[in-house]
Order: sequence, then structure tokens, then C-alpha cells
Amino acid sequence: MTVVAIDGPAGAGKSTVARLLADRLGYLYLDTGAMYRALAFLALREGVALDDGPSLAALARTARIGFTADGRVLARDGDVSEEIRHPSVSAAVSEVSAHGEVRELLVAEQRRVAVGRDVVIEGRDIGTVVFPQAAVKVFLVASPRVRAERRRTELAAKGEHSTAEETLAAIEARDRFDSGRAVSPLRQAADAVEVDTSGMGIEEVVATLEHLVRERLDGRP
Repeated sequence: MTVVAIDGPAGAGKSTVARLLADRLGYLYLDTGAMYRALAFLALREGVALDDGPSLAALARTARIGFTADGRVLARDGDVSEEIRHPSVSAAVSEVSAHGEVRELLVAEQRRVAVGRDVVIEGRDIGTVVFPQAAVKVFLVASPRVRAERRRTELAAKGEHSTAEETLAAIEARDRFDSGRAVSPLRQAADAVEVDTSGMGIEEVVATLEHLVRERLDGRP
């Protein structure tokens, strides 16, 4: 079992890069953020209050959140891959993921899925909490403005539009929330390699990480 942990703030490119890196390495790809998004989607749909930790935890226990072989996101045995990217879910997911009992349940599931497998797993607390023993830890960063512009491009592709100022404000608010929350705050692991993707294309980032992973694993005892 080999774990490659990729952490970083919103808009740093974690999901795209982790998925492509997993393909290059022949590893399983696990998007932990999608699990929290799936729970947030269910909470909104079923009227569970976002500040009600016990009720959210109860929902998580019965949500049957998982993934298909090709990476589609499942909840309640239905495909929610598109629904979890809606702006309403994006606005709710930070609050949902801040509850300690919710994180304990989903972290346990993330560890269960990865057992006995080679996996690239991305999120915000993978290298510090979920897999602190990961063979390779990467912390992706980019300037807030670069991350905001990436987010605007992503939204525009879905027919959703926001101003540069609105998107930047949302990114900065998410950064403050993720870094300041009491449970599993966004932190760079002491032994993680920081990669600034601000001036890099996706292919360059993936190639950089692939080289790093192979170099680390080749030198592993």
C-alpha cells in the first residue's frame, strides 16, 4: 500500500492534478472533498441544518457515500457527481466538514477505501490527519487571484458567472474558514513538499509531481 497525499487550499488544482497523477502512476484516485460535498448535498436536499453536527453525523452513517470505478460520486446509491458541484453545495461544504463527528466518520471511510491499495488521495488534511504516514506528501498552493480566476473559468464552463471580485472574496473567505476551524484545519504537513502552481500549466504540475513521487519511491528502503 502506497499513499500519495495531496493537500492545499481551494482552487490550487488538487482534483485535476491528483486525478491525472493517479492515471500516470496506475493508482486509485480518491477525492475526499467530493465525500464532504455529497454529504452537504444530501443535507440541503433533506433539510438537515448545517450547524447540527449530530444530525449531519447521523446522515453520514446512512448516506452510503462512495465512488464508481471511473470516479463518479455516489450517495444513497445514486450518482450525484454533477449535483455536488452546484454553488449552493460549494457554499455549504465548509460548514458541514467542520463538524468533528462528521470528519471522524468520513476519515474512517477514506482509510477503509485505501486499505491494501496504491492511492493518490487529495483533500485538506490528508498529510496531517488522514494519512500522516503517507509515502509522499505534497502541498499545492497558488495565489488567491490565480485560484479565483481558475474558479471563474470553471463556473463559466457550467454557464455560471461571477465577477472577479466576488470570486476572490469567496476564495479568501474559504481560506480563512479552512485555516481557522477547530477540527482538522488546513495545514501543511512538516514533511510535505510545497509546489506553487501559480505560473504552471496542468501538464507541468503533473509531470513535476510524477517525478517527485517516482524519485521518493525509488529511494524508499
